[in-house]
Amino acid sequence: MSQTREFSERLRASGIRPSAQRIAVYSCLYGQRNHPTAEMIYRTLAPDYPMLSRTTVYNTLKLFLAEGVIQPVLIEDGEMRFDADLRRHGHCKCRKCGAVYDLFFPEETALPEPANGFRVEETHLYYRGLCADCAAE
Repeated sequence: MSQTREFSERLRASGIRPSAQRIAVYSCLYGQRNHPTAEMIYRTLAPDYPMLSRTTVYNTLKLFLAEGVIQPVLIEDGEMRFDADLRRHGHCKCRKCGAVYDLFFPEETALPEPANGFRVEETHLYYRGLCADCAAE
C-alpha cells in the first residue's frame, strides 16, 4: 500500500476528509521526526503546493489536534510543535541547536496517579539540555 493511501485511510478512519493538502500536512509530520512548527510545515510544503496557504496549514493542524490524529509538543513557551507519533513518549529539546527528539520509555513505566478522582487526558514529559552533538562541541 502506498504511503499516500495509508495516510488517506488513517485520516478517513478519524473522520477527516483526506484532501491533497491534508494528506501533505500529515505526510510532512509523519516523515519529519523533528516535530515541526506550523511555519516549518508551510515552508516545507509550499514549493510543491503553490496554492497552499499558511491558514490552510494552521486549520489542518487544528483539525488534526481536535480529532486526535496528532499531538502537540509544547516544550517551549510561544512555540507549538506537532507530532504524528501517538505512542506514549516524552521529548528532549537541545537548548543550543533547538532540535527536538523523542524519548521513549517502557510502556509498563508507572506514572503517578492523581488524587481526588482527577481524570488525566494528556501527559507531557519534557527534558531540556544538550544533544550529543552540541555536548561534544
